[in-house]
Amino acid sequence: MGVKFPLHTKSKSRKVLSHDEPEDINLQVKERKKLFKTLSGIEVKRFYHPKDAMSGGYEQTLNDPGCYPFTRGIYPTLYRGRLWTYRQFSGFGTPLDTNRRYKYLISQGQTGLSVAFDLPTLMGRDADDPRCLGEVGKCGVGVSSLEDMETLFEGIDLSRITTSMTINAPAAWVWAMYLAVAEKQGASWKKISGTIQNDILKEFIAQKEWIFPPEPHMRLIVDTIDFSVKCVPRWHPISISGYHIREAGSTAVQELAFTLADGMEYVKWCIEAGLKVDEFAPTLSFFFNSHLDFFEEIAKFRAARRIWARVMREKFGAQKEKSWLLRFHTQTAGCSLQKQQPDVNVIRSAYEALAAVLGGTQSLHVNSLDEALGLPTEKAVRISLRTQQVLAHELGVTNTVDPLGGAYFVEWLTDRMEDEVQKYFQKIEEVGGVLPGIEAGFFQQEIANAAYAYQQEIDRKERIIVGVNDYLLEESPDIEVLKIPDTAEKTQIQRLKSLRRRRDHRAVVQRLRDLQKAAKTSKNLMPELYEAVKAYATLGEIAGVLKEVFGEYRERAVI
Repeated sequence: MGVKFPLHTKSKSRKVLSHDEPEDINLQVKERKKLFKTLSGIEVKRFYHPKDAMSGGYEQTLNDPGCYPFTRGIYPTLYRGRLWTYRQFSGFGTPLDTNRRYKYLISQGQTGLSVAFDLPTLMGRDADDPRCLGEVGKCGVGVSSLEDMETLFEGIDLSRITTSMTINAPAAWVWAMYLAVAEKQGASWKKISGTIQNDILKEFIAQKEWIFPPEPHMRLIVDTIDFSVKCVPRWHPISISGYHIREAGSTAVQELAFTLADGMEYVKWCIEAGLKVDEFAPTLSFFFNSHLDFFEEIAKFRAARRIWARVMREKFGAQKEKSWLLRFHTQTAGCSLQKQQPDVNVIRSAYEALAAVLGGTQSLHVNSLDEALGLPTEKAVRISLRTQQVLAHELGVTNTVDPLGGAYFVEWLTDRMEDEVQKYFQKIEEVGGVLPGIEAGFFQQEIANAAYAYQQEIDRKERIIVGVNDYLLEESPDIEVLKIPDTAEKTQIQRLKSLRRRRDHRAVVQRLRDLQKAAKTSKNLMPELYEAVKAYATLGEIAGVLKEVFGEYRERAVI
């Protein structure tokens, strides 16, 4: 079920000046480096000229904001009409601990919730699973049942706030828990909105949190998209994520190419399952990293919109304009944060956030200064939220749409990013497509090579990281670190044991049998998953019965 990747035809007529061509001005002053390049290794000239940019014509390559191919933004007014959503990623300890943090963030002006789950939840395991000892509540909030989800959102009106959940392998039944909470609150499924990440391909490529082999996971993703279109129309059932690909060590070019390739694979599977592209395509969303190379990141976001619009219209035949739009959330680069001189992380994250805004993001998370040391404290997360608010209200960058549009360097780099992405599409096609590429280790090897090259540049001091390989301080940082007590894990295990004693055991068994029976057919599994979680079947129990049908995935070693 591989995707044929569209090769960019318009780039053939584009004139890109060679770095060897003579420039108009005779350079007399010696430059401090022989070579200047972006984090993706793209060589950057001393200056750019009008003939470097927009050689394809304004309407074909840029056009006005809100007009195809949406290089300058998907909305004609962008932040003049509505600011991006402030969405600080948060989750730790017990559901009650995280619920208190959510209420604090909302009181401080946060406009959307973003749920960080702990590792056991991400792997589809219950808090009392022996393999989860020491991990419950440590890197996010532990959710093992509908009861935990009810506690997580207690006192928060789901009809009045959007929620993004960073969950992938067990996304379908975690989402079912959220829908059950909404129903109990009396919130209409037709009105609630938010996102589940639900992107299993990037798990196989980069983050490594899976349960089943790729094909059953892809089936579940198609089921959630189909169910969302029919029953929860304002929901984004998938957030196709480049963020974790970048965190694993990829370049900006690789992040963009691999993410869009994954997106095309999901579209292909949905179409082959009988879904109509113009019904589901407007519900797709994306999630990108904003790293330190300021202009490259802005060019990446602009190129992403243009490539996706062309793919959806020209390859998949989408007719509706909404189907061509690439909507995306951005998070500043966690891998750019350093434990040395953590106050400097405020500066890094602020510039990364500015790049996301200038690139036209629809929602934003700004990392906190202490996240290289642990989960963010209340003070640190407040500074991150204030960073977004200063961006929105004090800098003037929201007054006009795409303020860097027409800048020679930005337009040249946007074109170059698109060209480099097309080269990767060709490579992916040559290895047989996305799923064969995963099995062959293609994506993993490309990312590993990029990460190694980046680290070598740091080790050789060809790339300066402030406080790490230059501008060092002798003293250790004096900073408060949020520590999750072991009592959080004990509390979660006790709550889970209590739930198992109180619930209707016969109802749980029957719902799990129904789910397993349905999994052996081709029917949509969301209704059975929903009934199972409503009976208080646990996360791990649901994963267990599906494993009996789908099996478990073991990654093949690639040397």
